[in-house]
Amino acid sequence: MLDVGCAPLTSVPALAHQRCLNHEFREAVARCPECRQFFCRECITEHEDRVICAACLKRLARPAARRRFHWTGVLIFGECLAGVLTVWLFFYIAGRSLLAIPDSFHEGTVWKSKFIDEP
Repeated sequence: MLDVGCAPLTSVPALAHQRCLNHEFREAVARCPECRQFFCRECITEHEDRVICAACLKRLARPAARRRFHWTGVLIFGECLAGVLTVWLFFYIAGRSLLAIPDSFHEGTVWKSKFIDEP
Protein backbone atom coordinates (compact mmCIF):
# COMPACT_ATOMS: atom_id res chain seq x y z
CA MET A 1 0.00 0.00 0.00
CA LEU A 2 1.33 3.41 -0.96
CA ASP A 3 1.29 6.25 1.49
CA VAL A 4 0.71 9.46 -0.40
CA GLY A 5 1.14 11.66 2.63
CA CYS A 6 -2.50 12.78 2.91
CA ALA A 7 -4.15 12.67 6.28
CA PRO A 8 -7.47 10.79 6.43
CA LEU A 9 -10.60 12.92 6.78
CA THR A 10 -11.70 11.66 10.17
CA SER A 11 -12.81 15.05 11.52
CA VAL A 12 -15.74 15.39 9.07
CA PRO A 13 -17.58 12.10 8.67
CA ALA A 14 -19.11 11.36 5.28
CA LEU A 15 -22.82 12.02 4.88
CA ALA A 16 -23.43 8.48 3.66
CA HIS A 17 -22.26 7.08 7.01
CA GLN A 18 -24.34 9.43 9.15
CA ARG A 19 -27.70 8.64 10.74
CA CYS A 20 -30.63 10.94 11.44
CA LEU A 21 -30.56 12.64 14.83
CA ASN A 22 -34.25 11.82 15.46
CA HIS A 23 -34.43 8.42 13.71
CA GLU A 24 -31.33 6.40 14.47
CA PHE A 25 -32.05 3.66 11.90
CA ARG A 26 -32.47 6.06 8.95
CA GLU A 27 -29.67 7.34 6.79
CA ALA A 28 -29.09 11.10 6.90
CA VAL A 29 -29.65 13.01 3.66
CA ALA A 30 -28.82 16.55 4.77
CA ARG A 31 -27.09 18.58 7.41
CA CYS A 32 -28.84 21.58 8.97
CA PRO A 33 -26.70 24.70 8.41
CA GLU A 34 -27.87 26.24 11.70
CA CYS A 35 -27.33 23.47 14.26
CA ARG A 36 -24.91 21.38 12.12
CA GLN A 37 -26.81 18.13 12.88
CA PHE A 38 -27.66 15.41 10.36
CA PHE A 39 -31.29 14.60 9.48
CA CYS A 40 -33.36 12.27 7.28
CA ARG A 41 -35.89 13.42 4.66
CA GLU A 42 -38.79 13.60 7.08
CA CYS A 43 -36.95 15.79 9.57
CA ILE A 44 -35.85 18.57 7.23
CA THR A 45 -37.69 21.19 5.21
CA GLU A 46 -36.79 23.89 2.72
CA HIS A 47 -36.95 27.46 3.98
CA GLU A 48 -35.70 30.49 2.03
CA ASP A 49 -33.81 28.24 -0.40
CA ARG A 50 -32.03 26.33 2.37
CA VAL A 51 -32.60 22.91 3.87
CA ILE A 52 -33.18 23.35 7.60
CA CYS A 53 -34.42 21.22 10.49
CA ALA A 54 -37.78 21.81 12.20
CA ALA A 55 -36.25 23.01 15.49
CA CYS A 56 -34.13 25.66 13.77
CA LEU A 57 -37.05 26.70 11.56
CA LYS A 58 -39.20 27.20 14.64
CA ARG A 59 -36.47 29.26 16.28
CA LEU A 60 -35.99 31.42 13.17
CA ALA A 61 -39.72 31.97 12.60
CA ARG A 62 -40.62 32.88 16.18
CA PRO A 63 -39.34 36.52 16.31
CA ALA A 64 -41.05 37.44 13.02
CA ALA A 65 -44.36 35.99 14.22
CA ARG A 66 -44.15 37.90 17.48
CA ARG A 67 -43.50 41.18 15.66
CA ARG A 68 -46.35 40.54 13.22
CA PHE A 69 -48.79 39.74 16.07
CA HIS A 70 -48.35 43.20 17.58
CA TRP A 71 -49.24 44.97 14.33
CA THR A 72 -52.01 42.49 13.55
CA GLY A 73 -54.03 43.67 16.55
CA VAL A 74 -53.68 47.30 15.54
CA LEU A 75 -54.65 46.52 11.93
CA ILE A 76 -57.73 44.53 12.98
CA PHE A 77 -58.86 47.39 15.23
CA GLY A 78 -58.33 49.88 12.39
CA GLU A 79 -60.28 47.74 9.93
CA CYS A 80 -63.19 47.39 12.38
CA LEU A 81 -63.21 51.13 13.00
CA ALA A 82 -63.18 51.85 9.25
CA GLY A 83 -66.06 49.41 8.76
CA VAL A 84 -68.18 51.03 11.48
CA LEU A 85 -67.50 54.49 10.07
CA THR A 86 -68.40 53.34 6.55
CA VAL A 87 -71.73 51.88 7.71
CA TRP A 88 -72.49 55.01 9.73
CA LEU A 89 -71.72 57.23 6.72
CA PHE A 90 -73.96 55.14 4.46
CA PHE A 91 -76.95 55.37 6.82
CA TYR A 92 -76.29 59.06 7.51
CA ILE A 93 -76.41 59.88 3.77
CA ALA A 94 -79.50 57.69 3.31
CA GLY A 95 -81.25 59.47 6.21
CA ARG A 96 -80.35 62.92 4.92
CA SER A 97 -81.65 61.94 1.46
CA LEU A 98 -84.97 60.81 2.93
CA LEU A 99 -85.26 64.03 4.93
CA ALA A 100 -84.67 66.08 1.76
CA ILE A 101 -87.84 64.67 0.16
CA PRO A 102 -90.61 67.32 0.39
CA ASP A 103 -93.61 66.79 2.66
CA SER A 104 -95.98 66.95 -0.27
CA PHE A 105 -94.51 63.67 -1.54
CA HIS A 106 -95.55 61.93 1.67
CA GLU A 107 -99.04 63.46 1.66
CA GLY A 108 -99.71 62.37 -1.91
CA THR A 109 -100.21 65.89 -3.30
CA VAL A 110 -97.22 65.63 -5.64
CA TRP A 111 -99.04 63.02 -7.70
CA LYS A 112 -102.05 65.30 -8.23
CA SER A 113 -100.97 67.86 -10.74
CA LYS A 114 -103.02 70.31 -12.80
CA PHE A 115 -102.04 68.74 -16.11
CA ILE A 116 -103.25 65.25 -15.26
CA ASP A 117 -106.65 66.36 -13.87
CA GLU A 118 -107.59 68.60 -16.83
CA PRO A 119 -109.65 67.00 -19.63
